[in-house]
Amino acid sequence: MCDKDILYRYISSADIDSVKRILGDEPALIEGRHLFCAARAGHYAIVKYLVEYSRISLNELDDQGRDVLHHCALSDNVGLWDYLIRRCGMDPFAGDKDGTTPWELAVQCSSTEITAYMEAKYGHISDYYKNPVRTGMYPDPSIVRVGDDYYMVNSSFIFYPCIPVSHSTDLIHWEIIGHAITNREWTGIDGLDGGRGYWAADISFYEDRFYITATLRYNDDTPHMAADGTGQYRRQIVVSSDRPEGPYTEPAYIEEDGIDPSIFNDDDGRRYMLLNRGARILELDKSGTRQISEAKLLMYGDMKRAPEGPHLYKKDGYYYLLLAEGGTGTGHRVTAFRSKSLMGDYEACPYNPIMRQTDMQAAIQRCGHGDLVETSDGRWFMVYLCGRMLEGKYSILGRETALDPVTWTADGWPVVNGLKGPSVLNKKPHPEIFATTSYKKQTLSECGLPLEFMTPRTFAAGDIECDPAEDGGHNIGLKPSAYPLSDVRCRSVVLRRQTDFAFTAEVSVMIPEDMSEGEEIGITGYYDENTYCTYGIICMDGSVRLCVKEHIGDTDTAYLLDRIEQGETDIRISMRTDCLERDLYLRDKLIYTLKNVYYLCDEGLERGKRFTGAMIGVYAVRSRDVSDTICRRFEEFVYTAGI
Repeated sequence: MCDKDILYRYISSADIDSVKRILGDEPALIEGRHLFCAARAGHYAIVKYLVEYSRISLNELDDQGRDVLHHCALSDNVGLWDYLIRRCGMDPFAGDKDGTTPWELAVQCSSTEITAYMEAKYGHISDYYKNPVRTGMYPDPSIVRVGDDYYMVNSSFIFYPCIPVSHSTDLIHWEIIGHAITNREWTGIDGLDGGRGYWAADISFYEDRFYITATLRYNDDTPHMAADGTGQYRRQIVVSSDRPEGPYTEPAYIEEDGIDPSIFNDDDGRRYMLLNRGARILELDKSGTRQISEAKLLMYGDMKRAPEGPHLYKKDGYYYLLLAEGGTGTGHRVTAFRSKSLMGDYEACPYNPIMRQTDMQAAIQRCGHGDLVETSDGRWFMVYLCGRMLEGKYSILGRETALDPVTWTADGWPVVNGLKGPSVLNKKPHPEIFATTSYKKQTLSECGLPLEFMTPRTFAAGDIECDPAEDGGHNIGLKPSAYPLSDVRCRSVVLRRQTDFAFTAEVSVMIPEDMSEGEEIGITGYYDENTYCTYGIICMDGSVRLCVKEHIGDTDTAYLLDRIEQGETDIRISMRTDCLERDLYLRDKLIYTLKNVYYLCDEGLERGKRFTGAMIGVYAVRSRDVSDTICRRFEEFVYTAGI
């Protein structure tokens, strides 16, 4: 047995004299696992000795990203817990690689003494929220408060209906209540590649109307042709409504190049639009739908790399400007500037960046693109995008929405979460509100889909039908497309966001009697037309078989499985996901396992614009076009967190 293992044995048995003797002779033997062992066992004296007299450092983490306080949570030694917090400055709110904090771990492990200590000091854990507050593909958040209600919009790219509008009363629980564009003739997204479409929407409120603006991003090879004959890859849309859920007006276009528009309404009634690069400003007319001045640069940025996402606010005689900088990867951040006059000059905040993740091992990464909101009682918060990485490199759920408190320094600058970066666990803004009040007056969008469902690009009337099922799921009817899922012309797939790393999606597939050769129907795990997987049935050589497929770039891989017996009218299939692994079931029988669906994320393929996130849904395709109204049925499609 090596000396390090002997040391570990003495620590496990609480033999402090032997620990002191060994480290006195060979101080370099100490490792993080020795400290963690002592903390898990609650050996206060040994931990104290290691902290104060050995060469150990308290920034040591184990393979799960857990520090000494995480391990102490398992011991229920409240004296040791208090020492580590008060004397060593360990943080009970710091998350491991999965975003689990020491406090949560103590609760999970029924460490009653530590839990009581925390409740006496910080209140009940139920008064705290977890980031991100919106899991799954909810990037580029913009927020506005009207009365006691909060409304938020997010990017939707090529998915239809376009630009979800969500509602909350507590800033934590959100539900989609409508969309900015539901009329398929107004979308402009058909034919666009995945990752194009509607970028970085903004929502504002002006004279009793809600205004939403966003960038419509075209394909590089098929730009929009402007009136002067020039090709435009980006143009801005503006829609408005007197109700946050809509319906909204037909989009008006602002023909100014750039991305990430936002609308600022000044105290004098004049209206402005901001765009990147940096923050450029142009004046709009009273309706907010027509540009009436040239764009002028207010501020390029602080970091000077990829400055975008500008938002402008007015407070205490200053105009405050927020920018997103550093690109939407791990260098993402939020910076702040201010000026006494609208047109500047703007000075940079001395505390920039006011939001950035600096711990590359933390669960929450790529934090940026923030927007501020003030509560009715004068507190401030910021919503911002973030991403959580599996294995440190795969953001399967896409860019999500997080929330953190904002305080204003004595010299008048906004600071997010005390400049500590994104929080994992934080105090609820409105703990007196137990859950958001349901705002929805309807369960279906005007296009006929459930509010949380969408399709890649638009679909023709009658080609898709959705109804609620008795068990809380959905019954879906699809007219099979003559184009595969890899073709942007495919219109026969219905999706919802994947919002959990572990989930189960199941559905009953009705087996058609008239299923044609090459026809497929089933469940799909979908990112875009370039990367997806499918599990369902396929008609081959006159028989119906279970089939699994993976499409990654230009490569298709198929696995033909069991035949479906003649006479069966329906089968219940499910896709049970645990991180990157997907188990495929027929009823309760495991049929196949996809070991690594890494490709369902931004980092899964280097092709085009990959800004979205993994989705789950149903599809139906066939090898020839169908002129009649043939429909394939899916009964009781259900998504459940966990497996």
